[in-house]
Amino acid sequence: MLSLAAKEPAVARPVSSAERRLRLFHTHTGERIDIVYRRGDAYLDDALAKLDHFLRDHRTGQELHYDPHLFDLLADLTAAAGKPDAEIAVVCGYRSPWSNEFLRARTAGVAKHSLHVQARAIDIRVPGVSTLDLRSAALSLHRGGVGYYPRSEFIHVDTGRITQWCFGCSEGLAH
Repeated sequence: MLSLAAKEPAVARPVSSAERRLRLFHTHTGERIDIVYRRGDAYLDDALAKLDHFLRDHRTGQELHYDPHLFDLLADLTAAAGKPDAEIAVVCGYRSPWSNEFLRARTAGVAKHSLHVQARAIDIRVPGVSTLDLRSAALSLHRGGVGYYPRSEFIHVDTGRITQWCFGCSEGLAH
């Protein structure tokens, strides 16, 4: 198993208010990363490159530069969910156009013009937080799209327009 956080300690260090950190586990590659990606208002280029690689298309190995505001959204989401130091389980990061079409042909609920293809979306779980509670926390931020996939037990967040959807929900949770 490749660990992209070789220079980071195994235990999360306290982060100053000027630093933004993410702890991620990729469910398909088994990789983990624990990284400070921003100090103050400055995103760290080296850290962003490592995150782009970590979130690469796990089917093709292709990478695309991620919208760094998505990383802020993830950090704020774990805080809103009451787990600011949680390791986020990544179900899907970047998808190449090929991977997106591959999934669309085999799986329901995959958008033709998915923001995953633009490196502006991510599908996640946070251990210890129900996906319903995680969805509620994401909606409370009023930033980007929030998709809820209760049967697959993950949520989708993106930096696109503010919208929400539920794939496979009862009518009461659809909006």
